[in-house]
Amino acid sequence: MRTHYYISGLPRSGSTLLCNILAQNPKFYVSPATSGCHDVLFGIRNQWDRLIEHQAEGIDYEQLRCVLRAAMESYHLTERQVVIDKGRGWLSLIEMLEFIKGEKPKIIVPVRNVSEILASFEQLWRKSTGQSQWSFESADYFKAQTIEGRCDIWAGSGQPVGLAYNRVKDAIARGHQDCMLFVEFDDLTSQPASTMRRIYEFLGEQPYEHNFLNVEQVSKEDDVNVHRIPGLHSIRPTVAPVPHKALEVLGPHLVQKYGNAEIWRHPQTQVT
Repeated sequence: MRTHYYISGLPRSGSTLLCNILAQNPKFYVSPATSGCHDVLFGIRNQWDRLIEHQAEGIDYEQLRCVLRAAMESYHLTERQVVIDKGRGWLSLIEMLEFIKGEKPKIIVPVRNVSEILASFEQLWRKSTGQSQWSFESADYFKAQTIEGRCDIWAGSGQPVGLAYNRVKDAIARGHQDCMLFVEFDDLTSQPASTMRRIYEFLGEQPYEHNFLNVEQVSKEDDVNVHRIPGLHSIRPTVAPVPHKALEVLGPHLVQKYGNAEIWRHPQTQVT
């Protein structure tokens, strides 16, 4: 079986950048876009006990394990033995991964100040709204007319920031800190070499000499038609520190409102 690692964290926190850095290593196959692998496995698991043959003959969970393993093995068509799969949903499916692989998964979790994430979304909104209107639910139309309203929408439980945040929070609450490596956006962009060494140590893989001055974007996301947020997954070719913009973009009220939300920094949640 191939070795599988996973990337699943907060949006606008460097996951696309990290994938393209890791893709420089010829040993790794990195999913070229946000992967649907976990959706396929989730669907198989949820339908398994509903199949007519299993209702008549009883459920064989070892057979289910074999089918899920085969689906995971064949999902990415590559000859490389190490697969790194980027998917937002992996943190909610850790127990399923343990069932499939028979061991704890290793999940890289990119994170960032929540106020900076929201400021990044707001900057994207301002950059594109002159040419097109972002897709908000009709019920949120009037709420989306203000900065605070848009932040509240994006931070909602069914929206990109809120959903990802709740998955991180819940994985910690379920006691899975030992299989999660939190990677701070600021560390990745300001100290890429030491951050990548920490990632390789966590994965148990041989270090690789990455080129942080020329990161080619090999990942392809349809930000316009699928994500409906132009520029959501664009990266710069040079890894460099990104100035904090939350105070300037959101204002002090919203920075305070979303401050101290970084639960992964609490001592009891640190990954060693």
